Amino acid sequence: MAKFWFISAPLHGHLDWGGFLKTAQALQQRGHNVLWLSQMPVAHSVAAADVPFQPLKLTGWLWPPPPAPDLTTIPPAQAVMLRYQRALDTWMSEDLVGEAVQCMLDMAAEIGKPDVIVTDPFLTASALAAEALGIPLAVCGWPAQRELNDDYLFPVQKTLGNASRERITRLCERFGLKGINFSSGPTPSVISPHLHISYFSDFWYQADSGNILPQTLFVGGIPTTPADTPPTWLSDIPANQPLALVTLGSVFTGDLGFFAWAAQAVARLRYIPVVVIGRNPIEPDKKAELKAALPPNTRLLNWIPFDHVLARTRLMVHHGGMGTTHAAVIHGIPQMAVPHAADQRGNARRIAQAKVGFNLTAHEVRHGALLEGTTALTNDTNVQASARQLAADFAALGGADKAAEALEKLT
Repeated sequence: MAKFWFISAPLHGHLDWGGFLKTAQALQQRGHNVLWLSQMPVAHSVAAADVPFQPLKLTGWLWPPPPAPDLTTIPPAQAVMLRYQRALDTWMSEDLVGEAVQCMLDMAAEIGKPDVIVTDPFLTASALAAEALGIPLAVCGWPAQRELNDDYLFPVQKTLGNASRERITRLCERFGLKGINFSSGPTPSVISPHLHISYFSDFWYQADSGNILPQTLFVGGIPTTPADTPPTWLSDIPANQPLALVTLGSVFTGDLGFFAWAAQAVARLRYIPVVVIGRNPIEPDKKAELKAALPPNTRLLNWIPFDHVLARTRLMVHHGGMGTTHAAVIHGIPQMAVPHAADQRGNARRIAQAKVGFNLTAHEVRHGALLEGTTALTNDTNVQASARQLAADFAALGGADKAAEALEKLT
């Protein structure tokens, strides 16, 4: 029996990546000692999955970030730099990461170190702690990729890449490390030399195939058959009534216009809109405005059990978050992504490349493309067939069980 630590940022989306938490469950079922480490905001979700949880004071992830200034009042070049700077500070605030590494080392001294640390892709502290403890690091949810050549980087990327490198160097010096779990190129990132598990497929990353490193294992994914009963609101909808899911995940929940426009578009095609706004609170008056703008038959919810709802969903309109995108793929659902930030743009692009849906910009949404897109996806049998085939291809790769098997080999 091996001992695994799973470490994530304290955001619900960082428990997923397409199968991160399911991989922890799969290792438990194989008889291993699995412990999930993070901060308290995700404790309930981990415990609900029957995975033991150990709170960390810090994980090194800066959340919530400081309030953003009004970017419309500053020059465009400065605004771009500020966006990049805020993203860097989120995953690599030097003092915060250093304190988190020490928390992990203290935990190992208290309860014994694990055989393997399994981390979400953006936890700098996990990469440093694994090296300090002399144990393998595995990254779940993100393929290992070669870095872009300096010639392909924008000036702002070069500037922030240099800042990243300097921060990693100082952190390594602080703990007497070499930085073996980081890439060495112009834009450093967490890279395990041992194993990266992606819950997608090599076909999904077809446009990036030349940049994928050999320690990447694609395991796809398989829908989970729910063991509990469906929620009452879902059971009350006639089984022959198609649903369309509209969501922006758990972070980008303030774009209330998106929810209203998407719900109106799918309702015109006779879907029942299921609008999921996440757990972040919305002011009562704003929520009342949103309700007034939604079609009368909309189900407005903070959270849904994907395994129940997606079995009945025929269309998804979302932000391109990795977990949401993956859920749509493994259920064979055509999807339309309107990316808001970060990796969502890459996911939206790959949705279009795989011919399982569309990638829309905010500009296109404001000019009525949601209705055009949902109409096309509803009527295009080729897209529907591609979505079903991609789901079958993902299932054939083995999902969380295949990931657990690979992690066992690291011990």
